[in-house]
Amino acid sequence: MQASIDAVRVAGTPQGPVPVVVLTVDGEDDVVPIFIGFDEATSIARGLEAEDIGRPLTHDLMLDVMEELGSRIDRVVVSEIEQREDGQGGTYIADLHLETPRGETIVDARPSDSLALAARTNASIEVTADVFENGRDDSEKFDELQDIRNATGEM
Repeated sequence: MQASIDAVRVAGTPQGPVPVVVLTVDGEDDVVPIFIGFDEATSIARGLEAEDIGRPLTHDLMLDVMEELGSRIDRVVVSEIEQREDGQGGTYIADLHLETPRGETIVDARPSDSLALAARTNASIEVTADVFENGRDDSEKFDELQDIRNATGEM
């Protein structure tokens, strides 16, 4: 299922504020929210804005190294959710599909890192049908949340 990054927001939880990247899925009203860390959320937001801050940050460095080695990101696939034993949520798993001089290869990656790279390259994003069904939520819940750029001040 084709997806895209709709927003990077901050949700209030009993444990405090938590960043969430909101993926929209083509043809669906519900979204797939993935809760991530503040550094990764800020990196995704920077990538979406194509903000150049001078020196490369980690995700910029990764892309620079990949390009120097003749590789490029073909697509990101959020492929599964590893359910927690207590049944409360789970860990999202992503695959980074790369075109390399040796052919296509797939690298296991965190969704947050994969999405930060996709935001910088306009690589396509996909979610599997199982991820959508198990991770979907009402988009309205996330519309009113504060944008990460406003929550952390100047990026």
